[in-house]
Amino acid sequence: MKIPLNKLLQKKPLLITLASLLVAGLALWWLLPAKMSAESRHVTATIERGAITQTVSANGTLNPVTLVNVGSQVSGIVKKIYADFNDRVKAGQILLELDPALIEAQLQQSTANVESARASLELAQANEARTRSLFAQEYVTRLELDQAVQALKSARAQLAVYEAQATRDRTNLSYTVIRSPVSGVVVSREVNTGQTVAASFQTPTLFKIAENLSKMQIDTNYAEADVGSIHVGQQVNFRVDAFPNRSFRGTVHQVRLNPTTLQNVVTYDVVVSVDNADQTLMPGMTAYVNIIIAQRKDVVMVPNAALRFRPADAVGKTEKSRGEGKAQEGRQDERKHDRNKTDAVPMGTVYMLENGQPKAIRINVGITDNRSTEVLSGDLKEGAIVILEDRQAATKKSSSTGMRLF
Repeated sequence: MKIPLNKLLQKKPLLITLASLLVAGLALWWLLPAKMSAESRHVTATIERGAITQTVSANGTLNPVTLVNVGSQVSGIVKKIYADFNDRVKAGQILLELDPALIEAQLQQSTANVESARASLELAQANEARTRSLFAQEYVTRLELDQAVQALKSARAQLAVYEAQATRDRTNLSYTVIRSPVSGVVVSREVNTGQTVAASFQTPTLFKIAENLSKMQIDTNYAEADVGSIHVGQQVNFRVDAFPNRSFRGTVHQVRLNPTTLQNVVTYDVVVSVDNADQTLMPGMTAYVNIIIAQRKDVVMVPNAALRFRPADAVGKTEKSRGEGKAQEGRQDERKHDRNKTDAVPMGTVYMLENGQPKAIRINVGITDNRSTEVLSGDLKEGAIVILEDRQAATKKSSSTGMRLF
């Protein structure tokens, strides 16, 4: 398709204008960062003193210290319920009654068997006495006497069996009345009136009673990398979703030795004791736990962003020397054992401006709260200004990303 010459000539000024604007934009993008002063192109921060608290975090669940599952040893239909959710109960208080009709019938049968066995025993006693008297007069043989003695012993044993069965049935009848084994609060009621309770294979749970909700605990799982720094008695801060603006406190009560392995991740149950005197916290709440493992006061602190910052030329050198670093990994592994022996202090690098250029400063670092890190030693004093970010590098990166869109 051919475009007429007159139309092409009409569009030529517009094309020239667009090309000029594009060239000017590219020149501005290239030259403007170069004209930035060293102070304006870098985001900086002043080194200050303060307090640092290092914590390890995990999620857990609030539970009563003692939670009793109240069950039933006999089967039956729930006849009447005397306790419900959130009720306060005392030890020995009646919680529930089962229909006793079947067990009462069994008890009546056992009682009748006892009476029958007692009558048989009386007959065996009389027969044994009579046979013994006749044997003394030589009217019966020794065998007949032995048989009479054996019948007496058997009658006594049969009476004992029936008495035991009656005792069992009497005890089972008392088990149709379910009583609270402890004083506390009913956390859960698992049955309703008219429901059949089957205790043939396992004991069914009827109620769950928390003995004391003013003392609770958090069961939380910590990875093996963190559990080495957790000890009994350490302070704990935690939050719950129900009260997002409130912080609660506790102490580490126990680090259980039984590990849990899930998808090759090993965790340990850390139990945190919590004082719940006002009973604000409820069982089952999710707790976001922070265990305080180290604290420092009035120390020199450096922002973690300063420890992460690297100048553009240093980043290039790092990429270039990455291969050499891999070659040195073997030698570094060999030195790990020696570093563990000497308890080597971790090192870090920050950059300060000197004559408009970033200058590397090596420091020994201590604990961190994920925002700031303690400075143990090095040429970094309070009031020093360190670099957090290079605006020019960030501008070039975003601009190059934008250019690729065309």
